[in-house]
Amino acid sequence: MTVTQEDALYDFLENATEPFTIDDVISFIRMVDSQGTRRLSMEISALVNARNLAFHIDKKHLISRRGCFEPVRFVIKPSRLEIMNGILIPGHRCVPFANPILLPHEYIFTWKGEPIPLTTTEAPPEEFYPYYGLFGEEYAPQYIARDNPENESAFNADPYEDPPEVSLHTLDMRNIYRETSFVPDDVFSVQTIDWKGGTFELERVPKDTWNQTELYDWFEAAEAGFRDAFKYKGPGSSTEEQISYAYWYGGKRMRELPAYALDDFIYNKTEQIETVPYGIETRFWYAGKEIPDQVHYYADQAPPDRTLVEEVLFRHGIPVSEYAVQSYIRDALFRREEDPGKILRRIVPPVITLNRDEERYLSRYIEDVYAEFSEQDSRFAEKAMGDTRLRVGELHTAVADLMARLKRADIDSSWYPKHTFVILSQIQGHAASVLEDLDVDEAPSESELEAIENSLDSMIETYEDMKDLIDESMDSFRRCNLSVVKPGAAAGPGLGGMVVQATLGGTDVWRRFVVSDQYSLREVHRIIQILYGWTGKYQYSFSTEGKSQDTAGQSGSPLDPELKISDLKSQSIMELWYEYGSKWLVKILLLFNQEMKDDTAVACISGAGASPPESLGGPLRFRRFVSALKHETGPENKLARHELGADFDPNAFDLEEYNGRLARAFSETR
Repeated sequence: MTVTQEDALYDFLENATEPFTIDDVISFIRMVDSQGTRRLSMEISALVNARNLAFHIDKKHLISRRGCFEPVRFVIKPSRLEIMNGILIPGHRCVPFANPILLPHEYIFTWKGEPIPLTTTEAPPEEFYPYYGLFGEEYAPQYIARDNPENESAFNADPYEDPPEVSLHTLDMRNIYRETSFVPDDVFSVQTIDWKGGTFELERVPKDTWNQTELYDWFEAAEAGFRDAFKYKGPGSSTEEQISYAYWYGGKRMRELPAYALDDFIYNKTEQIETVPYGIETRFWYAGKEIPDQVHYYADQAPPDRTLVEEVLFRHGIPVSEYAVQSYIRDALFRREEDPGKILRRIVPPVITLNRDEERYLSRYIEDVYAEFSEQDSRFAEKAMGDTRLRVGELHTAVADLMARLKRADIDSSWYPKHTFVILSQIQGHAASVLEDLDVDEAPSESELEAIENSLDSMIETYEDMKDLIDESMDSFRRCNLSVVKPGAAAGPGLGGMVVQATLGGTDVWRRFVVSDQYSLREVHRIIQILYGWTGKYQYSFSTEGKSQDTAGQSGSPLDPELKISDLKSQSIMELWYEYGSKWLVKILLLFNQEMKDDTAVACISGAGASPPESLGGPLRFRRFVSALKHETGPENKLARHELGADFDPNAFDLEEYNGRLARAFSETR
């Protein structure tokens, strides 16, 4: 598929409001660009499926997002703060009913057919973040920064600290709130007038207009929609994609009124769905569960209709477009470097072995593009963005090199930090996107380059932190006296082991350990106590069900503490809850089998975060105190130091110390 044909595909999808077939798309594309249409049907299908660009009605027919969400109605529930101030913050409220290429301040809202005027509202950015959370918590600052140039400059001034105040475009709702006697818990019924252009009509719905039975029907459809989106699409490429598919799988009822506002449903109503970390990003997921490390959802970063250059690189674990490759070549021009071999070694690190034909083909491609770019080399543009492109290219090369080395390393991946390959893939994907953005003849604006530099600083810092954690994990692996086999391999008689992960609910604290499958739950309790530095003064229990809330509450029948891990495996129980006292709930995952030399051995193999004191009072207080530690002075900081300890470091995790404690504790009894 040519670039013109791909652009035509997106034009078709942006304008299609009725069900269509792939043949309909081909007919449209042929009117724009008729070359190379033999494989067009396969390429279109692959692109639509890989990037989730449309929904499948049946085996033949599809419908675009515009066709699905226009002119559907949905609900916005203004907060008390918005009503008091006579405003409405569009934020994430229109996901997925607006074209995702539009920014919230570009939407147009009408009341009785007339446009609602805009005003500006000033406040610290943290007061606005909750209105952008559905985009992903990590993206909220970016949406606010892009609301206006002043905000962008304020965020760029210090990439590590939020500005004290920002100004946001909001809807001026004073007259509407006044004339409708709008009160808290009233909502707006919102109709999507133009999905592509982001136009919406508001209509007030007084509270208690809809009965609870009708709302419960929508609630059930919404929960089922999210569950199916997780089941069939995984974490997806973004939270917006997850939400779009939740509405699709939720069926017609989810796209009808009465309904809850989506943010109200996710954050206040459902107990089945929550926001979870996914590498350096966030996603929605089953409450109390983690997105598995083993599933690599970033394998399709490169387009499914790959060119030969992209296909060669993709086969070797470098999922980039030709635009990113061309950015490397522009970087070589900036360096005044002509050797195609050196350029190729930056695109494909030496640890990756190309065959002779692949190397010859890529080298020839580099030479041809280099010659073409040399004729139009712009010194001024290169001076403006050359250093930035050089840095992002070096980061992308380093990440590709590290990922290749990890895949070749003789070490079980269970020893790596959580989401190692997901995080590295995300960094690689973001770096590749920046390379694509810098494959241009004219430099971006100064503010855009500044934003790219700040984002690049953050990516480099994350990469370096991740590399340090990986190095520590590999050192620990080499020191540990275990016989490592591939996950899932059958263990010999008496040598069965299990890799277990224990995550403290409501926190970022987790531990991963390997233990004999002949150990009982009572012994797992002892291991958790040691790894969390607790004393065992509270009662504990294990169950197959629990609630992942700040106040722990067990909802399943307790398991016999004498049950062995092998007993759990035989019953296909791979997830369970450990409740300690009334405040702490630990999610236990039996990850996979592991062969061991010593069937009485136990070892901590990875983890993160310092655990809270057991008498602290739960994860909510722990998170509040950890947040207070970021401020050097103040009463909250003083209280946090008193409760957590004067020298408490939230990031502290000493693997050798934990293994020393385990060795002393279990050598005495086994």
